[in-house]
Amino acid sequence: MSTQSNPYERLVDELSAVHIRETIDGVETTIKPIPDSSKQGDLDPRVLANTSQPASADEAPAPFDLAAVRASMGWPNRDVTTRPITTESISIPSLEGDIPARLYRPESDEPLPAVLFFHGGGFFGGTLDTVENPCKALAEKANAVVVSVDYRLAPEHPFPAGLHDCFQAVKWVYDQADELGVLRDNIAVAGDSAGGNLATGCCLLDRAQQTSMISFQALIYPVVNLGSVPTDDYAWDIAQYDIRHHHDLIRGMVLALSDADSMFNNIYLQGATDVTHPLVSPLLADDLKNLPPTLIVTAEYDYLRLEGEAYARKLARDGVKTRLIQYRGIDHAFLDKIGDYPQAEDCMNEIANEMKELTT
Repeated sequence: MSTQSNPYERLVDELSAVHIRETIDGVETTIKPIPDSSKQGDLDPRVLANTSQPASADEAPAPFDLAAVRASMGWPNRDVTTRPITTESISIPSLEGDIPARLYRPESDEPLPAVLFFHGGGFFGGTLDTVENPCKALAEKANAVVVSVDYRLAPEHPFPAGLHDCFQAVKWVYDQADELGVLRDNIAVAGDSAGGNLATGCCLLDRAQQTSMISFQALIYPVVNLGSVPTDDYAWDIAQYDIRHHHDLIRGMVLALSDADSMFNNIYLQGATDVTHPLVSPLLADDLKNLPPTLIVTAEYDYLRLEGEAYARKLARDGVKTRLIQYRGIDHAFLDKIGDYPQAEDCMNEIANEMKELTT
């Protein structure tokens, strides 16, 4: 249950009060300022406090250690719920091996919306534990059943194994809607980083197979262009980041994921699938028409911000109801810090609000 102090709660309230929506480059956009700082081009004070100085350019990068990187993922976040949320470990049947998952349910006597949540972790890491508190918060705020899916990870299970698990989980929730007490016509997908990629990949599969199961997608700083391939509307450039303070620190933070493309290819794709495949890099899909209404959330100082915002523009151009939220002063993976970073809890508020708007 929530034990948050008043200062934290006030910051969440300040962020929740930001409702200004402007149309920018054809996309309905909300820019959320740092709630307790008026500085432009600077880090949120919590990010600054939790960020170490970047390594020297002369310092050789450490060799990649998969076990160590997996163990380092996540953050000691906190439960911000204010009412009981039941947690249940479940197993989703699949021909490729049963899929572990956790189901979070608020108290209700009526069928509820459902959200399939896919955690981040570069397709090779991340756990259900890391996203448990965000999922519990989303279950409470959206008054929905949240199913957090423990999909198979690379390199042991390269593409498309994890995506197949996620889509199988969607099909299972859809088929078992009555037994699960969820509304079959109100099933959403959501995910952060690599999980955002898997969520929108499920929407592309849903469209291709004409199954029409997914009614909404929420993509939190998603990976949508695995090779950072330039397009007519996207070319990565550090000059597109407003950096006025702590220049070296922020540049290092933004560029930290810039070398990840080849690593993702080696670990996730293993050279067997081209990075331009639309289920790998959805931004490069021929068209995004008839995808479900979409919320895309980005962080100002995240290498993935530019591709996420380009994806929002492409969705909007293709006629998809799309909203974009950018949090100023924040870096990648802020969702892991719910209970510490107010932006993480506000993000769950915004997803819940979008889901409710779609049903009113």
